[in-house]
Amino acid sequence: MRGWTANDIPALKGRRAIVTGANSGIGYHTALQLARHGASVVLACRSAERGQAAFDRMKAAAPGADLALGSLDLADLVSVRAFAARHGDGPLDILVNNAGVMALPRRATADGFEMQFGTNHLGHFALTGLLLPALRAAESARVVTVTSGFAWTGRLDFDDLQGERRYRKWSAYGQAKLANLIFAKELDRRVPELTSVAAHPGFAATNLQQAGPRMQGNTLMDKAAGLGNAVMAQSAAAGALPSLYAATADVEGGACYGPRLLQYRGAPTKVVTPPQAGRADLGERLWDVSETLTGVGYTPAKA
Repeated sequence: MRGWTANDIPALKGRRAIVTGANSGIGYHTALQLARHGASVVLACRSAERGQAAFDRMKAAAPGADLALGSLDLADLVSVRAFAARHGDGPLDILVNNAGVMALPRRATADGFEMQFGTNHLGHFALTGLLLPALRAAESARVVTVTSGFAWTGRLDFDDLQGERRYRKWSAYGQAKLANLIFAKELDRRVPELTSVAAHPGFAATNLQQAGPRMQGNTLMDKAAGLGNAVMAQSAAAGALPSLYAATADVEGGACYGPRLLQYRGAPTKVVTPPQAGRADLGERLWDVSETLTGVGYTPAKA
């Protein structure tokens, strides 16, 4: 049976989308395909220079596409609030929480959070909450939060979420990606006016794998990660298919979509998630902690 491809994306004329981390990798290809199928797309990027380069490249690849460039640093809640204020006019039909960092040496965000948890989870939690009025203004809004197979290794350490007592970069990444998955499921439970799903790319060649070694100045690991991408990984365009499926296909709220071949590569499909991802107690506790840390509350819909 033929697998789902970008050619199966329906016409999106008249729909508005925001994709975080759209300047490269999976985010770039997600934004490109949404735009090619008629959506008005905001590329939410941290680097103005890289964002502009991606914008220009996308304009050339999709002539006539309705694109806008927005400045967003998920590691700075001031930036998150400013972005939401600029781009929060509704309706917003599709929000793809894609941007992220992976396996970095311990760093702190502008607000003092551990960088991986702060960027991958808390930044997107705040952004989604601030854009909630725009999402509610859409007829059938969709929020896609990008997680990872590393969520299976994750554990939420509520006694040390910021890794202040003990920090291990891969454990911190697994925790952040598990938090993404729990958030997607909890959002779907709490905000029935929209559909919230998760997606993960499997093993896709992006710049994430080499960012950590480069920050550490580890040339050997940098080269090894680059070789692994070249030899074993599927392309970033293929890695974007689960996100695109989750954003545009007929999906189940609270589910996760990833590659069908061992969740490693291949066409997108609904995939199994770690048992802890569906635990209501973890979802409630993470939600409460996230509201407290970010200062962003999710107000109930008006009756």
